[in-house]
Amino acid sequence: MLTAPAAPAQRSSFIARHLARHLTRPRGAWVQREDAAMGTAIRVELWSEDNRQGEAAAAAVLAEMHRIDRAMSPHKIGSELSLINREAPRRAVPLSEEMALLIGRALEYAQLSEGAFDISYAAVGQLYDYRRHQRPDAAALAAARECVGWRQLEFDRARGTLRFARAGMRIDLGGFAKGHAVDCAAALLRRRGIAHAWVSAGGDSRVIGDRRGRPWSVAIRDPRREGEAVAVLPLEDVSISTSGDYERYFDAEGQRCHHIIDPATGVSPQGVRSVTILAEDGLAAEAWSKTVFVHGVERGMALIAAQRGVDAVVVDGDGRLHASAELLHAGG
Repeated sequence: MLTAPAAPAQRSSFIARHLARHLTRPRGAWVQREDAAMGTAIRVELWSEDNRQGEAAAAAVLAEMHRIDRAMSPHKIGSELSLINREAPRRAVPLSEEMALLIGRALEYAQLSEGAFDISYAAVGQLYDYRRHQRPDAAALAAARECVGWRQLEFDRARGTLRFARAGMRIDLGGFAKGHAVDCAAALLRRRGIAHAWVSAGGDSRVIGDRRGRPWSVAIRDPRREGEAVAVLPLEDVSISTSGDYERYFDAEGQRCHHIIDPATGVSPQGVRSVTILAEDGLAAEAWSKTVFVHGVERGMALIAAQRGVDAVVVDGDGRLHASAELLHAGG
């Protein structure tokens, strides 16, 4: 049955409502996703002009982090890292291209850090149980320390293989894998045209661009007062890594046993509570945060001063704040 055409006033009202819905519709939106991987919280926040594309990009970031976790977790029996730890004492293990890249970078930082950053610390690190407040006795610690030393990692860069020079050695990529994960996530987002984003995996983060007209605000946690900050940094296009003695720890005999181990001694350094590093990529930020923590304020800051494009904020064992010269200059 035919109906009579709408009156002009009715048509005008309908068109106005239709246009209003489209004209007021936002052209873009912030997308946030969170999950857990690599033993920590992972998070992405990004701006996209198209919500569906933004959601897809965020999902791809989380999927990428889970992929890296499956390959590099020391706790997953089927991971490439677990295979290396099982087989490398007996033979040269062929590495994936990605793993070979990480091992090569780790050994470069071991040398630059004068041994403070050493992925072979895991021979000692595996003896600590922070949930049960257990640490190795002197005999076990001495035996494990014999199996720590990055120079005993026989890495053939040309063949892409790794062999351990002695039985009992282990490696753990730890935060290095998290730094790699945020680097991979940032590259993935840039390929998808995302210009404003924050990606984090525990204490490792990457900010892309700014927060649409203003910088990202990154708070450095007070190591002894949860929920409070010792500094807030306005940042754009940079990687950040924070290592703290408050993440996994227990107190014993007046000292804090935490997850950051000095490869030379097999015990936790006591002169620093937290280190935050700003660098061009996540691998550098992670390696230098561990390095400064192990070396302490004076020696660690001297090493940072010699690096181009690397800055540090340190809370020492007495709660005092230290910052690299470039940061102090930038702050006026």
